Amino acid sequence: MTPCLSVVVPVFNEENTLETILGVVLAQPDVAEVVAVDDASADRSWELLQAAAAREPRLKVFHHEKNAGKGAALRTGIARCTAPVVVIQDADMEYDPTEYRRLINPILNDHADAVFGSRFLGSDAHRVLYFWHYVGNRFLTLLSNMSTNINLTDMESCYKMFRRELIQSVEIEENRFGFEPEITAKIARSGARIYEVAVSYRGRTYAEGKKITWKDGFRALWCIAKYNFLRPR
Repeated sequence: MTPCLSVVVPVFNEENTLETILGVVLAQPDVAEVVAVDDASADRSWELLQAAAAREPRLKVFHHEKNAGKGAALRTGIARCTAPVVVIQDADMEYDPTEYRRLINPILNDHADAVFGSRFLGSDAHRVLYFWHYVGNRFLTLLSNMSTNINLTDMESCYKMFRRELIQSVEIEENRFGFEPEITAKIARSGARIYEVAVSYRGRTYAEGKKITWKDGFRALWCIAKYNFLRPR
């Protein structure tokens, strides 16, 4: 099958895992291009991206002069995608690119316009970590579902896949992790067909570089209200 997937990789201080994740992503048969956006990393991430792009023509790399956040990096990357389907891939190895095929199948079969990967469906392997993060994720997903009237199990999941024309039609306003509830609200409101599939999850600790904090949880609450109730429909 002809590769049909654009992979958007937001990067911020990921020198320890960046080369590994790029290698795994580029090895997937469905990948037509990788669009990596360095969000003003303070480590060697931008240097590594430039070197990798010089070796690999499918890798497009972009750089922010000032750190703006994951949502801002995704806004830059999504706008530059050219393949028919777009997926978001963090650079930290928490999510497994070998699972792209299970995400893309509902789109290829013309059942879905957007597919969310869920860490809470099925029996795939998961690293056991923070209890209160789990509670927070489930709570935010519940509030999001009540607001959108859809029944996701994992609104905060990194793995979100879209038909390119759908995701490029959405104005992304959030600069940080508020992207997740924002895009969920806007995609649900669009009437797009949304599917959810189980994915594995190898979470990391803060010592290993995890970046999301309790402040992002409060921002997510605001974003659920903002994009579901405070905007004209």
